[in-house]
Amino acid sequence: ISSASVRNATSSQDEEDSRSSSSTENTYRDTLNSMTSLLEQFLLCKYKMKQPIMKEDMLKIIHPRYHHRFAEILKRASEHIEAVFAVDLKEVDSTIHSYDLVSKLNLVWVGRGLPKTGLLMTVLGVIFVKGGCAAEEDIWKFLHMMGVYAGRKPIIYGEPRKLITRDLVTMKYLEYGHVAHSDPPRYEFLWGPRAHAETSKMKVLEFLAKVNDTVPSAFSSQYEEAFHSSSQACSFSHPTKDEDF
Repeated sequence: ISSASVRNATSSQDEEDSRSSSSTENTYRDTLNSMTSLLEQFLLCKYKMKQPIMKEDMLKIIHPRYHHRFAEILKRASEHIEAVFAVDLKEVDSTIHSYDLVSKLNLVWVGRGLPKTGLLMTVLGVIFVKGGCAAEEDIWKFLHMMGVYAGRKPIIYGEPRKLITRDLVTMKYLEYGHVAHSDPPRYEFLWGPRAHAETSKMKVLEFLAKVNDTVPSAFSSQYEEAFHSSSQACSFSHPTKDEDF
């Protein structure tokens, strides 16, 4: 047997081992992603049903083979929920390992409908980035990247088109109107008066940055505008002695 034949055989074996290893890694990664998605749905269902979130219940939906990766799976699920729905997963009782989803924001209307806040903040963010007025098609283009589609009814916040074009408009968080002289008809979104009153450009930008896995300053011009607005708000909140006079 020639040395060339040995080298070729060895090379072929190495390639086969590499493909096998890569396939195993992909399968493992897919399984982790699947369990993370399943755990997200479980957490949101528990939240919607106003039931306590217990570690022992979460472990029941994760294959025993992956129980040693529970902390990683829970971290990935909670980070995605935070980015999409603007809520944090908090441990409320360490002795029995119980958790709850807690809002990161101060919007008045949400109550136990907190996950809807994330969708609203996303829309407000797109409007802000688009200069204060966003075409409806731009809103849906961004939502599609998050897996949100008109006509589909996610378990947690109902049919998105109705929520965005009717419910949030009725509650005055959004303004939705026809673009003048557009043919075919086009529609656009603006911030509503309650959005201006209950949140800020900086909070919205921070949320949008989280969704995009970046930092607020990455949106340079919007960050400068948001910072300026925050500074003005602080000056109004803390008037000088001259202003008191």
